[in-house]
Amino acid sequence: MTAPLRRWLTPVVAALAALTILVGPAPANAAPSTPTPSGHEEDDEPKLLGDVIEARNRAYSKAKANLAKSRKRQLELEMQVQRAQAELDALEPQVTQIAAQSYRTGRVGAIAMLLDSNTPDSFVKRAAALDELNMINAARLTEVTAIKKRAEQAKMALDAEVRKQQKLTNDMARQKREAEKDLALVGGQGFTGGLVSATSPVARIAPGRTADGDWRPESCSENDPTTSGCITPRTLHMYKEVKRAGFNRFVGCYRPGGPWEHPKGRACDWSLQRSGFRPWYNNDTRMYGNNLAAFLLRNADRLGIYYVIWNRQIWFPATGWKSYSGPSNHTDHVHVSLL
Repeated sequence: MTAPLRRWLTPVVAALAALTILVGPAPANAAPSTPTPSGHEEDDEPKLLGDVIEARNRAYSKAKANLAKSRKRQLELEMQVQRAQAELDALEPQVTQIAAQSYRTGRVGAIAMLLDSNTPDSFVKRAAALDELNMINAARLTEVTAIKKRAEQAKMALDAEVRKQQKLTNDMARQKREAEKDLALVGGQGFTGGLVSATSPVARIAPGRTADGDWRPESCSENDPTTSGCITPRTLHMYKEVKRAGFNRFVGCYRPGGPWEHPKGRACDWSLQRSGFRPWYNNDTRMYGNNLAAFLLRNADRLGIYYVIWNRQIWFPATGWKSYSGPSNHTDHVHVSLL
């Protein structure tokens, strides 16, 4: 192998080795588990939206950094391919000359030209030199072509790596937007403190929904499990679904008197306590209220929810969260009214 070719080959081999390290098997820790405040892994406890958003932001930054590295390596290998092409271009005149001579004279003609040698020794030397020149150039051409092919294959692999990293970056951006959207749905970072589960169970669809998505009016025809009053079938369905989702602290639904939904059997107050009502005062009670409100909001279309009030905020499906001030600031319970 010639010295110039050896100098060219060394960085190509290094680049290919780097490619092997870069591509490798698909990383198994694309979405690493994040320790929760208690020290357990996410698999052991529900993920919080605040933690999810932080993890998504970290993953998005990492994906963008990997994309930049892939593009840099791609550029380096493109330069290697260009150098390989330059080597081929440098050989082209020699190869063309030999090919033309072979075409014009054939091998016998080339030997015949050598018969002009003054002595037999001179003839043999010239013939050997001609054969050696052909073999050296053919070998060199084959070798450089092989190197060029490897460099092109490396570039194709890095193109695939760039596409993979771009997809990962796009996926991370989408997941980050979805997590931020989920947090906005349940009131945002300031409202929840991030203390809200990243997911909620899916509620079963309430009775009384029409084909066009509307809800049929219902009377207060069912016994209220929380009082001696009555509630609508849709309110009873909501009550059962909230219980099924694991919210088993104190709750009261029917209440006589007043202009709102309680005396119509279309509302329930979900306390943060095992009995009675008391404003949230620690992460447990705040998170219970956040998660309960999040469950109701995420299933609003399935349960037929009219509005939710929690922690000085009121939520309507059409407007989202708004500041609320009324007879109660609703820091001690989550109120839900049904259509």
